[in-house]
Amino acid sequence: MGGADQPDRAAWLQGPAAHCNPQPGKTENPWRLILLGPPGVGKGTQAEMLHLRLHACHLSTGDVFRAAGARKECDLSPAMKAALEYMRRGDLVPDSIVWEMVLERSGCLRCGGGFLLDGFPRTIHQAESLKRLMENQNIPLHAVVNYELPQGDIVQRLSGRRTCKECKAVYHVTERPPKIADACDRCGGALFQREDDRPESVKVRLEAYEEKTAPLTEFYRGMRVLLPVSATGTPEEICERTVAALEARKAKTPATGVPHS
Repeated sequence: MGGADQPDRAAWLQGPAAHCNPQPGKTENPWRLILLGPPGVGKGTQAEMLHLRLHACHLSTGDVFRAAGARKECDLSPAMKAALEYMRRGDLVPDSIVWEMVLERSGCLRCGGGFLLDGFPRTIHQAESLKRLMENQNIPLHAVVNYELPQGDIVQRLSGRRTCKECKAVYHVTERPPKIADACDRCGGALFQREDDRPESVKVRLEAYEEKTAPLTEFYRGMRVLLPVSATGTPEEICERTVAALEARKAKTPATGVPHS
């Protein structure tokens, strides 16, 4: 996002002291969505495409961590400082600290343009905390889009990824190959396979997802907001499928959204 006519997500990336530029306008019946799905399913790509279609801000917790890593320590909140310490050691950031980071940015959930929450919640505990927050602030949750893809397809998709060592551009050996083998189209840098994109690593990541994050689908199914969407096909096809499913859901529910319980 960003640019002259779009919010730059400053309040999300930097914290509540910052203000988005320009301010997002209030949209009639803005979408407020959570995006779920295993690694490699393409949530980030879909979030960016849905942002353009629905005009809701893409709120990615991963983007917050990356932005924090590039900022001066004196500009970071206690929660972000703690999160970075865990990340520098190669450890997972505890639920409690991730929740504090989101809580600092809870004003973004009230954004007049709506939101696409990507990367949070990851656990039942986080989902319950978010549910209470949104209920207390009378923020409706319209749908939880759960992108589904067979495990074999995910392993093939991720194990075929190649990343540029210089500019970090991402390619795929069959779906999006570079013009010159093993060389980045943008900068000519060498392409490599990330350690966590190797088939054996992908399977470990998927097992971790199934154990910790997949139970969220049952949590949101119980709230009657879960919206399964097949993640097969091109990104454009998946986006069209998502928008169609959302529009069909909107036609069946009030414009104010689905109750939390």
